[in-house]
Amino acid sequence: MSFYARGRSARAGAGAGHETCAALHMQSALSPGGPEAALLGQLAWVLFIGAALIFVFVMALAAVAVFSRPRAIDGERWIVGGGLVFPVTVLSVLLVYAYRTGASIADVGVPGALQIEVIGRLWWWEVRYRNPDGSQTVLANELRVPVGRPVELFLTSDDVIHSFWLPALAGKLDMIPGHVNRLVFSADRPGIHRGQCAEYCGRQHAFMAFYVIAEDPADFERWLARESRPAVPPSDPFLREGLEAFMRGGCGTCHTIRGTQADGRLGPDLTHIGSRRSLGAGVLDNHVGTIAGWIADTQTIKPGSLMPETRVFSGRELRAVAAYLDSLE
Repeated sequence: MSFYARGRSARAGAGAGHETCAALHMQSALSPGGPEAALLGQLAWVLFIGAALIFVFVMALAAVAVFSRPRAIDGERWIVGGGLVFPVTVLSVLLVYAYRTGASIADVGVPGALQIEVIGRLWWWEVRYRNPDGSQTVLANELRVPVGRPVELFLTSDDVIHSFWLPALAGKLDMIPGHVNRLVFSADRPGIHRGQCAEYCGRQHAFMAFYVIAEDPADFERWLARESRPAVPPSDPFLREGLEAFMRGGCGTCHTIRGTQADGRLGPDLTHIGSRRSLGAGVLDNHVGTIAGWIADTQTIKPGSLMPETRVFSGRELRAVAAYLDSLE
């Protein structure tokens, strides 16, 4: 089996397993994957049903007014009851219910929570796991979390205001430069959930997505241990050629690959890029072909992104660089 096939098969079997295209792009507050999201989904249904019942009631009154025989009514009683008492009572009840629901999922500082920093950037997400020994494990555009364990996110931005929105597991919270907001959620079963920036942040706002993969705790611990290690030096000659071309082309100025001389901080950490599900913050599926296309023609795929088109590689060098990055799992 070639290293191309090896990488594809390993990636297909990782995390929550095979998923349909529809499941990968599931992004609905009405399909909760955790207790916090279930409360938000319940709140949405209560508000929707309440609004529907009020609409039906008002339309029924309108129908009576239009089609029934005219008769004298107590106008003052209808104005006070229907225009003052009824809306104030209904809105007050809904306000208290929504406030209590929000308060119940706003707790932070949960003991034993997995702590993750998420930094919004133009237009991608930097993810930093806080390890017990004080170190950090860095990746981009993807989070993995263990099922059944609370996760506490520390959200901020490096440039403009972004908004972290993960409807299937949590609510929506702004990411503000110079300020840290905290969001707690948990997943109650394995699965893959899509998130999105929900605050307009510029030209590529609509293409600033991320994935959260919930998996069994044992699988998560193995993944985190592997993710924390530096990249394995390539043994295949073609992959070594790709690493050499990567360094020679200046890619290490912006990107880090731990275990090599590449230590750039402007772009995403690429140490284990081969294990991720997407490129460009959800723009492309991740495989050797899309990696090559992204390197060669970034500004066509995602115009305005901070990564320039890279035209310094020959065709063979581009294929070698893509193959090397694809092997970093």
